[in-house]
Amino acid sequence: MAKKGKNQKQKEEKTFTTNINWFPGHMTKARRQMEENLKKVDFIIEIRDARIPASSKNPMLEEIIGNKPRLIILSKRDKADPEATKEWTAYFKNENEMAISLDLIQDNYKNKLIDASQELCKALIEKQKRRGINPRALRAMVCGIPNVGKSTFINTLARRKAAQTGDRPGVTKALQWIKLADSLELLDTPGVLWPKFEEPLVGEKLALLGSIKDEVVSQDDIALFACSWLMEHHPDALKNTYQIEIQETPYQTLLEIGKKRGYLLRGEIDENRLMRSFIKDIRENKLGAITWERADDQRTTRD
Repeated sequence: MAKKGKNQKQKEEKTFTTNINWFPGHMTKARRQMEENLKKVDFIIEIRDARIPASSKNPMLEEIIGNKPRLIILSKRDKADPEATKEWTAYFKNENEMAISLDLIQDNYKNKLIDASQELCKALIEKQKRRGINPRALRAMVCGIPNVGKSTFINTLARRKAAQTGDRPGVTKALQWIKLADSLELLDTPGVLWPKFEEPLVGEKLALLGSIKDEVVSQDDIALFACSWLMEHHPDALKNTYQIEIQETPYQTLLEIGKKRGYLLRGEIDENRLMRSFIKDIRENKLGAITWERADDQRTTRD
């Protein structure tokens, strides 16, 4: 067991109120570009992380897109709880909005996307036909916060290096049009975060799953948050993955993981290695397919 250092008591008693604000200058420019190009598109494709469908929503988009129809892509379906994803897909179904879930790497989803776009824009297509206009290709603006898989989505559909990809936030920096088919054209945009997280929990989930650069957040705080949430909601995931017993506090539970893994540095637990490896395990689904928020909770808030 590691000796108690000056920060151990704080870690054992920590309340999770991490204040994360991150709004690089290029995101201000991205918002302006999106606003200027909105009139060129018929609907919005918003990509969210299926593990955090509420937290990966950008509230700033509500101000930008207005009443444009929206197709929500729940990405990284393979990393989320399948039942929870079904609940979220049903939750988003309404007159001006619908959702589909995708594994952006393994699924062949071009036709599924085209069909969903046609269904979502059915009123527009019928209006064009009534006017005797041969319906043109639908145009969609692809939006999403950093690291939800937006560039992977574009590249997979285009079957070429249409947009730069990377497993870190803030890779796409410019607007570009991608012609998917005769019936659909996509306008790719940079990933945009909003200036301030009103709820600390939202920032913690985004940081945990990689939508905020690791360099600007405390890895200790994020690991402690994740461990606390898992102790409450998925204790078996911790027990079975690490072959440990749950301890009284998240910090003590993490130390048990460190001991089990042999993360030692000069006879004590190497906390830096422990916290970072724990976060990495979560991002790589080592603890199983977990959804970190439920649609029922949003219904309660909305009602």
